[in-house]
Amino acid sequence: MKNKLLAAVVLGLSVLSFNAAMAHGGAKPKHGGVVATASDLGFELVGTPAGAAIYIEDHGKPMAPTGMSGKLTVLNGAEKSEAELTVAGDKLEAKGVKLAPGAKVVAALTTPAKKAITVRFTVK
Repeated sequence: MKNKLLAAVVLGLSVLSFNAAMAHGGAKPKHGGVVATASDLGFELVGTPAGAAIYIEDHGKPMAPTGMSGKLTVLNGAEKSEAELTVAGDKLEAKGVKLAPGAKVVAALTTPAKKAITVRFTVK
C-alpha cells in the first residue's frame, strides 16, 4: 500500500514539473545541452572544450546575459568543482569545469537588478 501511494505521489509531482517546464514553449536544447527553467527564463547548459556555457532564453527568444554574473558548481559523484560565470557574447561561460554524464550542476546567478536566480541541471 505504501509503495502504491509513493508511486502515485512521485507520478503526480513529475506531471507538475513537466507542465512547468513546458509552460514557456517547450524545453528543447538548441545548442546540444540540457535545459532547465527558473524565474520564467529558459537556461541551456552546454559542455565546451574549456568548461561550460549557459545560454538564456526569455519565452523562447535568445536573451543576452549582459550584466549577469554568478558561479557554476558541478558535483560529479564525490568530486566538486566550481567556476565563476562570466558574460561571453550571447552566453555565460565557466572555465575549468568538466560536465560528465550524471553530474549535478547548480548555477547561482545574479541579474543586473541584483535578483538571485538558482538553476539546477543534471547532465545527460
